[in-house]
Amino acid sequence: MPVPSYYYYLPGCNLFIPKLCKAAQNYDFEKINKGENKMNKKMLCLVTIFMLIAAGNSGFTLSECAAAGNETILNEPKHGGELVIGMVNFPAHLNPAIHSGNYTGMPGNQLFASPLRYDDKWNPRPYLAEKWEVSQDGLSVTLNLVKDAVFHDGKPVTSEDIAFSVMTVKNNHPFNTMFAPVEKVETPDPHTAVICLSRPHPAILLAMSSSLLPVLPKHIYGDGRDIRTHPANMAPIGSGPFKFVEFIPGQHILLERSDKFFIKDRPFLDKIRYKMFKIFDHLALAGGEVHIIPFYDNPFSTQLFENEKNLVSTTKGYEAIGPLYWFAFNIRKKPFDDIRVRQAIAYCIDRKFIAEKLFGKKITEATGPIVPDSPFYSADVKQYEVDVKKANDLLDQAGYHRDKTGKRFKAVMDFLPANPEMFITLMEYVRDDVMRKIGVDLVIRETEHFPQWAEIVSNGNFELTYDTVFNWGDPVIGVHRTYDCNNIRKGVIWSNTQGYCNPKVNELMEAAAQEMNFEKRKALYAEFQKIVVHDLPILFLTKVPYVTLHNKNLAGLNDSIWGLLSPLDQVYWKEKP
Repeated sequence: MPVPSYYYYLPGCNLFIPKLCKAAQNYDFEKINKGENKMNKKMLCLVTIFMLIAAGNSGFTLSECAAAGNETILNEPKHGGELVIGMVNFPAHLNPAIHSGNYTGMPGNQLFASPLRYDDKWNPRPYLAEKWEVSQDGLSVTLNLVKDAVFHDGKPVTSEDIAFSVMTVKNNHPFNTMFAPVEKVETPDPHTAVICLSRPHPAILLAMSSSLLPVLPKHIYGDGRDIRTHPANMAPIGSGPFKFVEFIPGQHILLERSDKFFIKDRPFLDKIRYKMFKIFDHLALAGGEVHIIPFYDNPFSTQLFENEKNLVSTTKGYEAIGPLYWFAFNIRKKPFDDIRVRQAIAYCIDRKFIAEKLFGKKITEATGPIVPDSPFYSADVKQYEVDVKKANDLLDQAGYHRDKTGKRFKAVMDFLPANPEMFITLMEYVRDDVMRKIGVDLVIRETEHFPQWAEIVSNGNFELTYDTVFNWGDPVIGVHRTYDCNNIRKGVIWSNTQGYCNPKVNELMEAAAQEMNFEKRKALYAEFQKIVVHDLPILFLTKVPYVTLHNKNLAGLNDSIWGLLSPLDQVYWKEKP
């Protein structure tokens, strides 16, 4: 008989143990089953029950296991239904191989599969690669692909597609250091890919997860046309759980279940629709027009949903994201080419006030380029405590004196149009309170949508911008790209758009990117953080207080460190709305 994936099964005694049972999670039932022929059925039953009772003496009970079993049976995955996900903006296209960010990544991870996926404990799990092995010297990774994976057009996924995708991401993605050590990808047979590295890479497996290495069909994207403007970017063909139906910018992205998906019986949902809002309509979630809002960072609005019985709020699913709010300076343009000007602004920004008062609740302050949750975080950096007198003195020293009206210079600030309510509130505080004290005439420039903002910032046509940027799990993936002298690339958003270059910083990043010893790597990043915070190409504000709001009848969510930036093949409706 078929065994549901949410049970351990012992055929020797016809016993089903629900995986939700904590006691059962302490034992390797596959090994027990392999030893079945060494004991009779009755003895196997007795041994199994004894183990569970013994576990009960450590705080687990059989009744808990029974309850877990009932919950599992009640919540057995059901097929069907549509999931509507709210987005407060829309992407420029749907190809995450050449673009980062959650607007591209959320639908992109449903369209494209990756070699690996990650669970909520930072463990890599099989996806397109059923097995993988890192060589002893750390200079190669061998991927053994599943045999029956096909793209949505029916063409098989092969090692040639893996090789093409790795090199495409290496050459086009804003995270230039993510696959920098890759020299080549060998394809000894259609189901084996060997990634050859010039040096060890401590984050190579993480870099092959859902959000970072979408596997592209070489027979489509390898036709010689420019990958950045390829027409398939707007109507992709991948091997993910859902296939493309329609993309109407400003309205929605519609995906439907792929009947060719290589994991049997998945996905459970029939359709996913990404519904776009310029400013989110809260009634859409409360009224059921939208079923889930990920990457929601407005603590004031979140409070509106506290008494909604049909909604659930969770902070899970952002463990690998590492999101920060910051002000980025274009240090190629006056006046921000002068470090004294950047430091003057830093001495006027009250991060504690922003975190505790302006955002309505206590939020973790950011002190540098690495998010406080990271194991590589260091607080041993320069602290710009509020000192308005010092700020004014620095601007005088830089030669920006006040005129007869009390103004020193005019500056234009752009902002990512993702959460205009929150962003404008903060920028009005900066304009009307902070900048006024030091004689800076700050103009806030609004853009209509994300692609317009991205074009301005990526091409260097800005002075100062307010942004949300992610660490992406490991510094070599999501942090280096902002400070690397070799990653100043016109037209590529979330690269080194500030134009910052410090050879010592590059030297430290290069060393940390190949150091496999954790403590040594941490020490390198500690020095890196100290220098970057002193140089101030970025003024770090706070960690982003992301939450996901969703209908209580949705199940299978947040089982990954990537949250909604992971495949949703296991999501289902317990009860359809």
